[in-house]
Amino acid sequence: MSSNRSLPGRIYLVGLGPGNLNMITPLARDVVSRCQVVVGYKGYIDQISDLITDQEVIPMDLGKELDRADSTVNLAVSGKDVALVSSGDSGIYGMAGPLFTVLTDRQWDGLSPQVQVVPGVSALQSAAALLGSPLMQDFCAISLSDLLTPWETILQRVTAAAQGDFVVALYNPRSRARSNHLLEARKILLEYRDEGTPVGLVREAFREEQHVSITTLELLAECIEDVDMFTTVLIGNSTTYIHENHMVTPRGYEKKLSSR
Repeated sequence: MSSNRSLPGRIYLVGLGPGNLNMITPLARDVVSRCQVVVGYKGYIDQISDLITDQEVIPMDLGKELDRADSTVNLAVSGKDVALVSSGDSGIYGMAGPLFTVLTDRQWDGLSPQVQVVPGVSALQSAAALLGSPLMQDFCAISLSDLLTPWETILQRVTAAAQGDFVVALYNPRSRARSNHLLEARKILLEYRDEGTPVGLVREAFREEQHVSITTLELLAECIEDVDMFTTVLIGNSTTYIHENHMVTPRGYEKKLSSR
């Protein structure tokens, strides 16, 4: 890491994976342990407490993403190497977006401070690994949170994914304030997909509270109380099937073609 404090420090956008220390990449471990400052949502920082020794730690609440990014840039400009941490991968609904937004607003020259993105295991990868092989064909990720994206835009994306026969990974599927969003998305999907389409529900992947279940689009409404913001929902396409409690999407459309 940088040792010349007359120069700006570096910013490392670190993806921590699903939360289990065993799922953090070696590069992410190395960066967190060697940076002078670690910035992030306090829940994520708690997950990596074993990696923190004498680093300065700046925990922040959820909803303070731009504040986190702004603080990170200020620290780097002052000459410190900073790890800005996200769960999963920082480039997938993580802190990469807010950080580059702040840099853009400051007319960043692309060089000072230097920025490196350290990839992590995303939530959709973690969920897929626990379910079987649901992501073997084209898939998309859609967040059902309308805090930053208009709900009408989200519905348009769900419709397009349903029409395109994509396997769909739903992030932020349900909260107390958004208790019906998942049911609305389900209604759209049922317009284009069979009611028996497999649906995987993975909560707290690779953590102590992990819970994995497989249902169908028809029965998803009966499982709605089991879904929250810590759940990733994977919805199969027209070829996805369930075998021995595993969710399987064949590599191509052979299964569908062979039935003709």
